[in-house]
Amino acid sequence: MYEWQKQIQTIVNVIDECIKQHNDESLTLFYLSRVLGYSEFYVTRKFREISGMQFRDYLRHRKLAFALKEVRDSGRSILDIAIDYGFSSHEAFTRAFKTLYGITPSEYRKNPVPLVLRTKICSFDRYFLGIGEIGMIKSTDNIKIYFVTLPAHKFLHIKSYDSCGYWDFWQKQGQIPGHDCETICGLLDSIKNKLDDDGSSEPNSGSGQIMAFIPDPNGKCCTRIGVPCAECYGVRLPSDYSGEVPAQMLMIDVPEAEYIVFEHSSFDYEQENCSVEEKIDKAIADFDFSDTGYCYDNSVGRIAYFYHDPERFWKEIRPVRKV
Repeated sequence: MYEWQKQIQTIVNVIDECIKQHNDESLTLFYLSRVLGYSEFYVTRKFREISGMQFRDYLRHRKLAFALKEVRDSGRSILDIAIDYGFSSHEAFTRAFKTLYGITPSEYRKNPVPLVLRTKICSFDRYFLGIGEIGMIKSTDNIKIYFVTLPAHKFLHIKSYDSCGYWDFWQKQGQIPGHDCETICGLLDSIKNKLDDDGSSEPNSGSGQIMAFIPDPNGKCCTRIGVPCAECYGVRLPSDYSGEVPAQMLMIDVPEAEYIVFEHSSFDYEQENCSVEEKIDKAIADFDFSDTGYCYDNSVGRIAYFYHDPERFWKEIRPVRKV
């Protein structure tokens, strides 16, 4: 099964690249089956078995996710966007867009409310599957440590008081209607002006989305910050953000405050994730605040952010206070 999960991940990656290049010829099941060396029927069956959806549905939903961001962010005509993403006419695109999102492209452009996008399938996740790290391929010793002042902002999120860790968080959220990972990540992905967005127009569940930990006596003791807290998942937004808040989410104002940052640069997720985590944890545990005039601040109401984006960085931002 692991081998087929890797194979499906190859297809998913090729699909995204072809959509970005507007290369419809390489998005046929015939072409993708040839990439893997199996029949179209067999690839279709394995895709559905592993992803839980039909190949043609995933492809259509993923195209519409890319197209939606162009409708939202560009001034291009709806027809030009429709043609670029493989639709035969303005009408065909509008019909598919409204069927999936419940709103026409023109209406959405005027009022870009949060919508659930089809984020990229990650069928082969070594840690979710329990495979673990397969060995280092480069040095992971360099960790930058620095103090920052984060300006006032808003944090749009869902939270849990009884989870412990990322996978436990999503398992528990998945039992609440509308709180599952796919829905929440799809909603957050559609929201514009996220402070931590990498600026890419590519619909991807990681763009600008982060875990956070808010000390709270009603929560479980968190392995990352060592105190009872509410575990959260969401996005940071400008302090003047006035867009719609999805019904299942919370919005809080975070005042300007000081933090310490532990940051590791990009790394190979499959081969270095555990090693990088160990080094970050050690750097946090061993950091000497002597002569800095600061200490960690785990008081109720402060917020710690956790960024896990292997292509960019692993970054943990902890609140501090003067002593």
